[in-house]
Amino acid sequence: MFIGEFSHTLDDKGRVALPAKFRNDLKKGAVVTRGLDNCLFVFTKAEWGKLAEKLAALPMAQANSRAFARLMLAGAMDIPIDKQGRAMLPEYLRVFAGLKKEVVIAGLYSRLEIWAKPEWEHYKSRTEAESNAIAEKMAELGV
Repeated sequence: MFIGEFSHTLDDKGRVALPAKFRNDLKKGAVVTRGLDNCLFVFTKAEWGKLAEKLAALPMAQANSRAFARLMLAGAMDIPIDKQGRAMLPEYLRVFAGLKKEVVIAGLYSRLEIWAKPEWEHYKSRTEAESNAIAEKMAELGV
């Protein structure tokens, strides 16, 4: 289970050190892909397999299904974790997420999200300001 918020930096080669508490779960490798809200999603191989199966089963005749599957599947890349716990993020994904030097890695149960720090701070402050309305919507969903 991935939970928590961690500040890290990208090195000059595009590597990021993953939080130590997550490294054991990711030691067999991970998959990174384009996420939503301009961040990257990182999955364990097992979690990625579950999601990829669902995406592959979406109806090809629906444009939104094709678009979402392309976003997630075509953008995906295996990322090995080195002995120092670093993952190399492909340049096209760093550009997509606007990652420069400072990043935030957020644990969201079954995945990690990697954000450019300014984008994360903006997103977080906006979400915190709307927390009451969001909570009401979640209550409608039974959460």
